[in-house]
This record gives sequence, structure tokens and C-alpha cells, in this order.
Amino acid sequence: MLSKTPVITDMKVIPCAGYDSMLLSLSGAHSPLFTRNIVVITDNSGNTGVGEVHGGDDITKILESYVPLVVGRTIGEYKSIVSCIRNNGYVPGGNDGQGLQKLDLSNLKFVVHAETAVECALLDLMGKFLGLPVCELLGDGQQRDKVVILGYLFYCQDHTKTDMKYLDESDSDDKWFSLRRRTAMTTDRIVENAYAMKEKYGFKDFKLKGGVLNGWEEMETVRALKKNFPDARINIDPNGSWTLEQAIRYCQGMNGILTYIEDPCGEERGFSGREIMREFKNATGLQVATNMIATDWRQFYHAASQTAVDIVLADPHFWTMSGSVRMGQVLNDWGLTWGSHSNNHFDISLAIFAHSAAAAPGNITALDTHYVYQDGQYLTKNPMEIRNGVIEIRKEPGLGIEVDMDAVMKANELYRTLPYGDRNDGVAMQYLIPGWKFDHKKPCMVR
Repeated sequence: MLSKTPVITDMKVIPCAGYDSMLLSLSGAHSPLFTRNIVVITDNSGNTGVGEVHGGDDITKILESYVPLVVGRTIGEYKSIVSCIRNNGYVPGGNDGQGLQKLDLSNLKFVVHAETAVECALLDLMGKFLGLPVCELLGDGQQRDKVVILGYLFYCQDHTKTDMKYLDESDSDDKWFSLRRRTAMTTDRIVENAYAMKEKYGFKDFKLKGGVLNGWEEMETVRALKKNFPDARINIDPNGSWTLEQAIRYCQGMNGILTYIEDPCGEERGFSGREIMREFKNATGLQVATNMIATDWRQFYHAASQTAVDIVLADPHFWTMSGSVRMGQVLNDWGLTWGSHSNNHFDISLAIFAHSAAAAPGNITALDTHYVYQDGQYLTKNPMEIRNGVIEIRKEPGLGIEVDMDAVMKANELYRTLPYGDRNDGVAMQYLIPGWKFDHKKPCMVR
């Protein structure tokens, strides 16, 4: 009789919250708390697998609808399980197909692949069963022992202008922790944060989140970063908030300063974001990255056919882990570059990024992560660490981390203090600019 892999006996979906800084982007200001959904799956061998994905009420409902489709199956069926839940789970209404091309956060649930959290937990279990790290189960197996991470820099507003309950760490003995929730609206403060990040994590490369101030001011900050870190790869992400004309003007003379630019402009005047990005490349000669105009295979086909992008930031939470690595294989074969975008997340997602990147072939670009703003809020007993600008892939089986259920349930208690689980970056902006409304072509502080 053929032996079988262990049978799944339980799947829990646990919405969680953690503390955030008043970080700015095109969509507004981050609230004091961010939300995520944690999936914990157990099998009859006694092993536990974990996964993490974006927060939001609809994503919680999607995950909960998967439970009867997962429990009772064997972990060896993980590929067919993921295919089954993708096609048979709850589907929220209102998808207009725009995805993130206008950075409308209400569309995030249509871009996020909730099944990634289940896939990850199943891969964690399968890795433990086989005695292999998860990255060995993806694509063509483990491609590297270390994954390079960049320092993700944000403009940050003064949270004392609100009555919202932001965490204050200004008295921390850790220099970065003491800075990460403080006001950072000037070039000097952004550079100060970069030095503190480098001291703590060893980052060699940096990314600035744009779409906040006038583009000239943001480019001044980019130039200052390059001056202070001449060997660093520097990029900026204005989330498509600039017009094509503005983007070309802002980027004049930036060759040799910007290594690449992420989504400088997007759809306008009847032309798609892919067409506009191609025109930007023609005009500037700069390499372009995206996590907005190629967030699924159909969009990628059109982006690639128009040679509109050079780097696809294939966040595994948007593509699934296997899909992200498959994108990496295609990009490598076609002479393009793989990278990964991030969102606010806990340490479980940090492991998801690390294992996906470890399995992506070719010369991948440094990964961005918000994790430095959440560092210390651990949901595992042995979180992965960023040291010397890299994450080292552990040899332990599965994800190489152990879930801390006490910490998860405390994060769930914090989540339950919220009136809703969906992200809304417009709430805090009302304290800064009364009546503020999102506009995908206006940087958030330019009104």
C-alpha cells in the first residue's frame, strides 16, 4: 500500500493588527494600525504550517470560504488544493479590472491572491514533511543562500497633529526605532533615517516612496541620498502620480543617480499605463519597474509586448509564491529582472518574501519591505532577520520559523479594537488637509 502524506485536520483564519507609523504615499497617510490575515493549518502528524496575507474584511471572508475545501485533504495535494480554492472560494463583487493602475485601495482585494496564505502554510507543512526548506519546493529549487533587501524610506507626518493612537517610540534606545515614527518631511530627515537604517540593518540600497510632495522636492531627496550613499542603488516610487510630461522633466539628468524608477507615470488621456510607460522609457532611457501595470499574466503580456517595463515586482501576495517564482523564470528567460513589492506586514510574510526570492532565478533586484516599520512585533518565536543588508535562508525545513500563537492572538485582540479591517489611508489625511480626497494624479500633500 502506498504511503500518504499527512492529512489536514484544521485550518484557522485569524485577522490581526499591528502598529504603524504615519507614513505617506499617494493614497494618503497610514493609520496607527495595519491589518493582516494569518492562516494556521495543522495536519495529523502534529505539524503546523503558517501563512500571511493582506488584511481586509473581504479577504478574511475569502479565506474563511476556503476552510471546507482544505480540511480533509492531504498536504501532498497542495498544488491542486490551491487551484481548487482559487476557483471555488468566495468572490467579492465590484471588480472593474483596474487593479492598482490608479492605486485605488478599494481594488486591493482584487489584486491580492488570498490563496497565497493557504499555499504558504501548505508549503510550510510539506517542507517539514520532506525535511526541505520551502524554496526547494518552488520553481527549480533554491537558487541562492542570501536575499538582498533594500531600505524603504517614507516621508512621515507628525502624528501629534491627530488624536489617533499612534505608537511613540522616540525614547527607544534603538536609534532606528526612536526615529521611525517621528516626523520626516524634509530631505535631511529622510537622509537621517537612511543612515539609521543602514546602521541597524546594513542596507546598501534605498528606495524612496514618492507621490507625496512636489516632484522636484522628491528628486532633491533622491539626489541627496545618492550624494550620501554614492555606491547605493537608489530608486523612487511615485505610484504613477506624475503625468508623462512631469515625469520626463523630473528625471532629466537623473541617469547615474536613479538606478531605475518604479511607476513614474500611468494611464492618461486615453492611453494605458503601459503605453505611457513605454513613452517615458523612450524619452529618458531609464529602466522602469512596476507593481501597478503588470499585476497579472494578461497585464504582463501587454506590458512585455510593448517593452514597457524592465523589472516586474512580483509580490507573492499578488501572484502566489509559485506564480511569483514562475514570473521570475519567465523574466530571466527574456532578459528582464524579477523583484518584489511589499506592504505593511509581519514576520511570516518576511519569510514568504525570502523563500520566493531564494527560488527566483537570475540576477534579481533587491527586495523592498515595510518590515523595518513593524520590526519587533513578532508573530513567530524565531523571526528571520535582516543583517548586512540580506536575509540568510535557513536550512531548517519549511519556512524555518515557528508560529507564536500567544502573539497571534494578542494581535487578533488588537484587531478587534478596530471598527473595520479594511485599509483606509484617507482618514488620517483629514487632520492634515480637511476635506482631503484621493486623486491618483495628485501627490497626497499637493492640494
